[in-house]
Amino acid sequence: MPALPANRLEPRWLTGFVTGAILFLCALPLLRLGVTGMRSAGSGGLASLAADPALWPAFRNTLTTSAGGMAISVLLGGLFALALTLCDLRFKRTLGILFMLPMMIPPQVTALAWIGMSGPSSALLKAIGMAPPLGSPQPLYSVGGIALLYGVQHAPLVYLTLRASLLALPRDAIEAARLSGASKGRVLRDIVLPLATPGLVAGAAIAFVSGIGNFGIPAILGLPAGIATLPTLIYSRLTAFGAGTFGDIAMIAALIAVIAFAGLWVQERALAGRDYRTIGHSGASAVFRLGSWGFALQILLWLLVALMLFAPFASLVAGSLAPAYGVRLTPDTATLDAYREVLFRQSATRRAFANSFLLAAGAAVALGVVALLTSYLLTRRRGPLARILAMLTEVPYALPGIVISVAFVLLFAAPVPFLGVSLYGTLWIILLAYLSSFLAVALKPVDSAFRQMDPVLEEAARISGAGFGRRMRDILLPLVAPSAAAGAVLVFLFACNELTVSALLWSAGTQTIGVVIYNLDDSGSFNLAAALSVLVVLVVTALMLLLDLSGRWLPRGTVPWQN
Repeated sequence: MPALPANRLEPRWLTGFVTGAILFLCALPLLRLGVTGMRSAGSGGLASLAADPALWPAFRNTLTTSAGGMAISVLLGGLFALALTLCDLRFKRTLGILFMLPMMIPPQVTALAWIGMSGPSSALLKAIGMAPPLGSPQPLYSVGGIALLYGVQHAPLVYLTLRASLLALPRDAIEAARLSGASKGRVLRDIVLPLATPGLVAGAAIAFVSGIGNFGIPAILGLPAGIATLPTLIYSRLTAFGAGTFGDIAMIAALIAVIAFAGLWVQERALAGRDYRTIGHSGASAVFRLGSWGFALQILLWLLVALMLFAPFASLVAGSLAPAYGVRLTPDTATLDAYREVLFRQSATRRAFANSFLLAAGAAVALGVVALLTSYLLTRRRGPLARILAMLTEVPYALPGIVISVAFVLLFAAPVPFLGVSLYGTLWIILLAYLSSFLAVALKPVDSAFRQMDPVLEEAARISGAGFGRRMRDILLPLVAPSAAAGAVLVFLFACNELTVSALLWSAGTQTIGVVIYNLDDSGSFNLAAALSVLVVLVVTALMLLLDLSGRWLPRGTVPWQN
């Protein structure tokens, strides 16, 4: 192998591989979406869509629910971030993990759990004698109900971003203020909140964008009540396929993307002029000692966790044990038939489990390899190409999943040129969409590991004659393997429970767990959907605990909810 230039550690093929992979996964689908949307708009489709009476109510509902959900997320996420990062509370790590769980649970499972926890047909409320009278409306089938569950689902996003800002606070400044006689409220108002504002604004923007593209919650809560959002409108248009469908869904998806980027632009404008620089030591040791108030705050946090997590999960368990939706759960009526049905009798659920685990494992392994090579190149290279590639990897993750799925529908609706192979309606198109959506998730832990690694080790090996493969095997891979594994587990978690992307891409035989849960509920089999949801929650919890326990061997920032 010829010697590489002194300023270039990577082989030539690596640049081509990484560039091709990023362009194929991140740029080509969105380019196809843009071209289809512009063609349809130019041929009169835009005027026809603008005159559609279903568009603007869906547009209004999308903005209203996302803004309401963002406000609730900021309140919940801000409270938990401030309390668990800066206050002297007990069980902070346990509370942090529990608060993160709603984000990892599929949105349709969250919606089913809350439906089972409220309304006149709730098995849980019937069991304890607190169910509303029969005929009472289900309060969650409303714009407010959708916004509430957006807030619960996306509050951990605000928690993560604000917590990162709080952990970077200069504890010297806080200690100096306290020694000068400043009260806790004064320190919070004059030091903590101004310095943490960027994290709070960023978290609010992420929560808003996540609400814009959420499909599972408005599909479960909105469609039965005739409340459409832009993602559910796309789903309805695709299922009622007709002339001009591709053009319409391309333009609606482009509208969702515009709203998402507008939310991120507002974030940038809000942060303009707030680029603070701090000097001194930082860390969570800058705490507020609350004394007797700490106990009250601890009770409040546990009550919120119980409302957001324990009670909905208990309602799922109760709904899965009841023989049918609306039947009162008693020791005499309790049955495990729903679990036997979904695990052993229904071929669709068994196939969905196999499809979801196969897709999640495939995405985790493939992205583990791609992330390893991509992070290596982007951390070793400088210049315009590296900056463009890094930006492209972030775009699909920043966009709502429904936009990515529409892009892949448009890209692979026809057979692949020159090959004549059709990917639409197969597991392959879902896998490719997963690779695009979750590339950034796999990249971040590996990128963090490479940036914390001293390149002198690899340079010394190269000078000694070790080729790229030898350096990767003997030096780089052992050091970054834990981070790559953590990224793969995160990808597996997201992909295994995903619905928004696969909702538009599945066909007979390629259903995923998320799709089957939605279809079971849509067909009236609430107890079967609840049983399957309970199993999903248990799997997610086990994987999160595994990732949390392995955090001590990983670089800082790999496990997002840990210090």
